[in-house]
Amino acid sequence: MIIGAVALIVVGPKDLPILMRRVGQFVGRMRAMAAEFRASFDELARQSELEDLRKEVDALRSEHRHVMDFNPMSSGLGQESFPPPRAEPDPAPQAAPTLAEPAAPATAEPQSAPAAKPAGEAT
Repeated sequence: MIIGAVALIVVGPKDLPILMRRVGQFVGRMRAMAAEFRASFDELARQSELEDLRKEVDALRSEHRHVMDFNPMSSGLGQESFPPPRAEPDPAPQAAPTLAEPAAPATAEPQSAPAAKPAGEAT
């Protein structure tokens, strides 16, 4: 309030709105620059954290590869806990399927169906 009263006396009531507008624009520019600086600083911090995470992931991957390359059977460790698998006997071979006898060849004369018997006739 004191600054406002001094500005009113020094600048005068006629030019005070113009001065306030310019001060507001200046403060807005300063805030925008501060926000941009903060955003770039945050981006640098994020990149640094990502680089640290990448290094940790690479270290874990190389450690994981060493663990995966370890074979207890080839090193002689753990042979008691991993007995060799037993060979299962092969099942008896099955006989090859036989082919069905060929059907009788078709004749040139068609066979006629037997004639129908009268209803009263018995065989």
